[in-house]
Amino acid sequence: MSTRRSFLQQAGILSAATTLTPSCSHQTRGKNVILIMADDLGLECLGCYGGTSYKTPNLDALAQSGVRFNHAYAQPLCTPTRVQIMTGQYNYRNWQAFGILPPGETTFGHIMQNAGYATCIVGKWQLYSYNPPNYEPEWRGKGMLPENAGFDEYILHHAGHTEIRGSRYQNPKVLENGTYHEGPEDAYGPDLYCDYLCDFAERHQEEPFFIYYPMALTHAPFEPTPHSDDWDTNRGTRNNKYFGDMVEYMDHIVGRIMQKLDDLQLRDDTLLIFYGDNGTPWQMTSMMGDVEVPGGKGKTTDAGTHVPLIASMPGTIEAGRVLDDLIDSTDFLPTITDFCGMEIPGHLPVDGRSFLPQLQGERGNPRDWVYFPYNPRPGINKETNPPDRWAQDHRWKLYEDGRFFDIPADIYEQRAIPVGQGGPDADSARKKLQHVLDTLI
Repeated sequence: MSTRRSFLQQAGILSAATTLTPSCSHQTRGKNVILIMADDLGLECLGCYGGTSYKTPNLDALAQSGVRFNHAYAQPLCTPTRVQIMTGQYNYRNWQAFGILPPGETTFGHIMQNAGYATCIVGKWQLYSYNPPNYEPEWRGKGMLPENAGFDEYILHHAGHTEIRGSRYQNPKVLENGTYHEGPEDAYGPDLYCDYLCDFAERHQEEPFFIYYPMALTHAPFEPTPHSDDWDTNRGTRNNKYFGDMVEYMDHIVGRIMQKLDDLQLRDDTLLIFYGDNGTPWQMTSMMGDVEVPGGKGKTTDAGTHVPLIASMPGTIEAGRVLDDLIDSTDFLPTITDFCGMEIPGHLPVDGRSFLPQLQGERGNPRDWVYFPYNPRPGINKETNPPDRWAQDHRWKLYEDGRFFDIPADIYEQRAIPVGQGGPDADSARKKLQHVLDTLI
């Protein structure tokens, strides 16, 4: 096992005496999983999906080395997606308040940890006591702390009360294994999170590990990155013009992780997954060729929900495939446990489906629809943050109130199709999707 110290130890912030040791027993090398989830990134931002505004060579290479999905979806906001991806359950089962993961929920971290995996989470938490004391005080001090979520080690932004979250980028405030740290002054948050991830992989290279990386990038505020021309003079300055730099630095971080796995000779032993938690920020317009694509974070259209999904594991996943299977955020827990040969605890009402067979070149059990019980602020702000519910397939989309759209022909959902119009295919799809809405809460 490597004795290499963590980023914060090297900076003199964390003493070597506090270094954690693995909680699991030694097992045969292999079957590792790294799940990366970008924050506020629609698929139009990546070159491998046809995006032309930003350079994403590492993610494009990752897609070329594995499988790229054309029809992956997420909730329109990040935290509802975070609860779904960690528990494998639709939000109606356990979504109580914004920024809250209820205590007692079983996460994929718990399942992997109980199976003997070394587990780690780095990046953004935002699942405990989200609001300040004068706003929704009933949720003050509630939710799930990262140390209770099934992870042996962690370094996280926004892991406690809102008013102490600090910066996620320049001179970040982070919670590392129970201790808050600020800085060092020249630190850039995404580098810090990536450094810890790479160090964890090196220290646990001889045993199976699971790393979950919910990224800080590319969420606002839009600030210079260490690769920006004016990083030395304007770091911390906020301007929409830096969004492109942030997309490209996110790609750089993914490249660092890929390189680390290569250096450790673990690429063939590691399922590496990249996903987005919701659409691109509404302030941003990106290009796909000569087509302008406005960001849609928070919207229930495809601009808010249609996200990238790439999976790679050389030697196991055939390179260069593109799949049209429908995927949503509840599908990751059963896929990861399926990959690792684990049984999901029988008491868990998991709503997702494993897409491991599709990764391995088989047909599997693909979805015929994806379902969204969306409630951005449960119990409050129903006028400014109205809840909604819908189901969709590759083409058609049906809302609970009866609005029905042909998405490829009406991507921004401006022309609802009345009942009885649209032809036999529309009628059949409406019946199918209505059955989904009638069956699920």
